Amino acid sequence: MIRFRYLIMALFMSANVVLTSGMAMAFEPDEVLKDPGLEHRARVLSAQLRCLVCQNQSIDDSSASLARDLRLLVRKRLVKGDTDKQVLDFIVARYGEFVLLRPRITPATYLLWFSPAGLLLIGGIAVVIILRRRSAQAKASGPAVLSKDEENKLEKLLSS
Repeated sequence: MIRFRYLIMALFMSANVVLTSGMAMAFEPDEVLKDPGLEHRARVLSAQLRCLVCQNQSIDDSSASLARDLRLLVRKRLVKGDTDKQVLDFIVARYGEFVLLRPRITPATYLLWFSPAGLLLIGGIAVVIILRRRSAQAKASGPAVLSKDEENKLEKLLSS
């Protein structure tokens, strides 16, 4: 029994190592800027940008060549003196709004941002309306009255 526990624990630990090893940062040492302040800004910006190849990873986490190109582009723009907003605007202008992991709130993305809350509100209103209708129907029909035959059957069931 104890050996089985150790085996299970070893399997979980192995799975953990395998699953979390891909989460290591994918940026390469030659990409790192000498100025720690600029490097920090580059890492923050890279975490906000989607890898267009992987699509569910930031460019900071992706090892795709396009992600590397985007990381280098971010660093190049920062070294040039661009602000964070200017860097993001430049990349969005080039690749579209999809490149942002968290899209901006604009009229074009209102549906994306507000539809979950709207659907939840509509669902809540529907539940309230249904419950009120059921309550009104129960009050309107009054208490359930049994026929004589049903009362006799009930008496038989309760007495036995």
